[in-house]
Amino acid sequence: MTTQLKSTATQHLYEQDFYLWLETTARLLREHKFEEIDLDNLIEEIESMGRSERRELKNRLRRILGHLLKLKYWTEEKERNQRGWRNTIIEQRSQLSELLKDSPSLKSVLVDFFSECYIEERLNTALKTNLLLEEFPVEPPFTLEETLNPTYFP
Repeated sequence: MTTQLKSTATQHLYEQDFYLWLETTARLLREHKFEEIDLDNLIEEIESMGRSERRELKNRLRRILGHLLKLKYWTEEKERNQRGWRNTIIEQRSQLSELLKDSPSLKSVLVDFFSECYIEERLNTALKTNLLLEEFPVEPPFTLEETLNPTYFP
């Protein structure tokens, strides 16, 4: 069987049974049978994993920021909901910390995402709470360090 035919066979497997394609690709890599690997789909999956990690980072950061904003500015609901908001912040910080332990290079991405996530959550929180957007400062009222600090609550 030629290299092209072997690679084509694993490409078809990718379309028919993704899990089996993963298992086969891992086995082929372990066995150093590189000529049989569906390289195009392998590259696509690796890139997709990186995007997924970045997306998870942004989602967790947004949840933390949104709940910090509620704690700081949604005074009429604070008494009733602050425990739940704090618990969510604690859980999301913990999950974000685990993500950064597994992928420390994401720390630099986190710095880049902070302002973008704040802008998004400022709007989302205003919409969710029926507070005016102007009630939330344009610049984040807390730093990235405070946002990630397990003991910080406004």
